[in-house]
Amino acid sequence: MQVALSQLVAHLSKSLKGIYVLHGDEPLLLQEAADQIRAAARQQGFGERSVFTVAGAHFDWSAVLAAGSSMSLFADRQLLEVRIPSGKPGKEGSQTLQELAEQTDGNDALLVLVLLPRMDKATQGSAWFGALEGRGVQVRIVPIERAALPAWIAQRLDAQGQRVEAGTAGQATLQFFADRVEGNLLAAHQEIQKLGLLYPPGELTLEQVEACVLNVARYDVSKLGEAVLSGHRARVQRMLDGLQAEGESEVLVHFTLAEDIRALRQVKEATAQGQPLPMALRENRVWGLRERLFERVLPRLAMVDLDNLLLAAHTVDGLVKGLKQADWPSDPWQALHRLAMQLCEACQPAPIRAR
Repeated sequence: MQVALSQLVAHLSKSLKGIYVLHGDEPLLLQEAADQIRAAARQQGFGERSVFTVAGAHFDWSAVLAAGSSMSLFADRQLLEVRIPSGKPGKEGSQTLQELAEQTDGNDALLVLVLLPRMDKATQGSAWFGALEGRGVQVRIVPIERAALPAWIAQRLDAQGQRVEAGTAGQATLQFFADRVEGNLLAAHQEIQKLGLLYPPGELTLEQVEACVLNVARYDVSKLGEAVLSGHRARVQRMLDGLQAEGESEVLVHFTLAEDIRALRQVKEATAQGQPLPMALRENRVWGLRERLFERVLPRLAMVDLDNLLLAAHTVDGLVKGLKQADWPSDPWQALHRLAMQLCEACQPAPIRAR
């Protein structure tokens, strides 16, 4: 059984299942979901809690199984929490988790909570994961994407009795806030709490937020392509500056940009030869948000534009590896900025695209 994170509180208010599996790469949301389950368990009389963190190849899985089958000395009901940071329990762990799942059948004295990182489809199809989900509830924790971050911030502010100004002024405040905390949800939560300590309930101005919220943004190179293909020049500049400050590899940043350029070129050529766009996208491993962005920008990109971008990517490939090129910056990051801006400009809507 799968329950959306947004529906977890409503689900817990009705009844408790014997097993809860939380998986995702967003620590704040994972922790909050686990706290909600622990609170519901306490209300239902689960007074004892045993915690096991699976670490190393020689972890004692028999202790987990023994804890699940033993009677509690201090409470009628027990919460058994198993944390698997690697997401890979191994052969012995797989068997133990399946046996542990069987122990919850008809046993209202045992509640099992399993905490995992993001699980891919192959792992979700494993026997141990299927045994846990089949007898309980799976909650997938997905990151808050940049586009949804202002609304998330507004919701959190509202929960502590605060709000931004109405209209465009308030939207500008939320966008500023999101720019300062992008990619760092735990720090975003802390900055929101700071506003609650510094200012009374009610309306917050842009000046108050600017004075309070620190720049704690962290950028993921995998998100750079989405920003470039969306034509968000200012965000792309911030991301590149942030990646450089965080010590990200120039080669990896170049690879991300070059892969999008190559894929755009290949899909454009395939469709020009009569291949349906969906098929061309699948063959080039373009899906999800990236697929939607490709569908939007491809009609406005001419083949000569893509050839020029591909040539520029080839030039920057040499620059990040130490080669020099006339008419290009010698500094690799400056060259990456130039390449990113060229692609970003090409992907902008025609009415505002520079000529």
